[in-house]
Amino acid sequence: MSPYVIMILLSSLGLGTALTFMSSHWLLAWMGLEINTLAILPLMAQHHHPRAVEATTKYFLAQAAAAATILFASTINAWATGEWNIYCLTHPIATTLITMALALKVGLAPVHFWMPPVMQGLDLPTGLIMATWQKLAPFALIIQMAPSAHPQLLTALGLLSVFIGGWGGLNQTQLRKILAYSSIAHLGWMIVIVQFKPQLTILTLIIYIIMTSATFLTFKLMNTTKINTLAMSWSKAPIITTTAALALLSLGGLPPLTGFMPKWLILQELATQGLPLTATIMALSALLSLYFYLRLCYAMTLTISPNTNNSLTPWRLQNTQNTTPLAIFMTATLLLLPLTPLAQALT
Repeated sequence: MSPYVIMILLSSLGLGTALTFMSSHWLLAWMGLEINTLAILPLMAQHHHPRAVEATTKYFLAQAAAAATILFASTINAWATGEWNIYCLTHPIATTLITMALALKVGLAPVHFWMPPVMQGLDLPTGLIMATWQKLAPFALIIQMAPSAHPQLLTALGLLSVFIGGWGGLNQTQLRKILAYSSIAHLGWMIVIVQFKPQLTILTLIIYIIMTSATFLTFKLMNTTKINTLAMSWSKAPIITTTAALALLSLGGLPPLTGFMPKWLILQELATQGLPLTATIMALSALLSLYFYLRLCYAMTLTISPNTNNSLTPWRLQNTQNTTPLAIFMTATLLLLPLTPLAQALT
C-alpha cells in the first residue's frame, strides 16, 4: 500500500476519533464512529489474505450493527425528549440500547464474539491499532453517558468481561487471540468503575494502551504470533525476552509493575463505594488472566531450545526495526507504579 494512502487512512482515523471526542450531538458522534470504522477497513484488508478479508468483513458487520443501533436509539431518545444532546439521554430503552451498542463497539462481553477472530486475522501493527486506538472514541461516549446509564447493566458487563476475558484466553495458543481476550478483561475493569469515578476509567485506559503497545511491539520485533515460537526467543534476544515477560506480568497486574496501579485503585474505589463482593469477584477473576500471562512467561523464559516445537527456526538477521517506541512504552509499562500517589491525587 502506498505511504500516501496509509497517511490518508491514519489521518481519517484521527479525524473520526477527534470528531467523536468533540461532539455533544449524537449525530456528530455517530459520524465520527463511522469515519473511524471506514478508515481502518482498508488497513485491515491490505494484505489480501483470505483470513484478513474474513476478519475485515466480520469487523465491518459488527461495527455497522452497533452504529445502526446507536443511531436508532438516539432517534428514540430525541423523539421522546426532543434532545439530541449526549448528556440528555433519559429514555430507558434508548439508554440500554446505546450501552449495549457501545459495548459491541469496543468488544465487551457478552457481545465480544467478533473480537478474537478479527484480531487473529490481522497483522500485529493493525492489531495494535485495533486493540488501542479503536477503543478511544466509543469510550469517550461511554464516559459521557455513564451518569445516565443503568448501574446494574454496567456492573454486569464489567464482571462478565473480566470473567470471560480470563476464561477465554486459557486454552489459546495464538498470541493475537490471547491479547484479544486480555483486551476484553481490561475493558471489564474500565466499564465497572466508570459510573463511580470516570477519571479512573481514563487512567486505566491510558495504562492499558501503554502496556498493550509495549506487548504488540515486542512480538513484532521478535516476529512471533504463536506460543511455540516464543520458546526460541531467549537464546535469540535475552534482554527483549526479559522485558517482554515483565510486560506480560504488568498486564496481569502484579506489583511492583505499572499494571498493578489501575487494579489497586479500582478495587479501593469499589470497596469505598460499599461493593466488596464486586471487588472480590473481579480480583478473583483477574487470576484467570494472570494464568495465561504466566503461561506465556513460562514459554519464553523457562523453555529453551532444543525443544519439541514444530516451528521453523528464525534466521538470525540484523534487525532494522525502529525500537524507540518500544523502549518508551516498555519503560512506562514497567516503571510507572511510583506515580500512583500522584495519579490518586489527580483522580
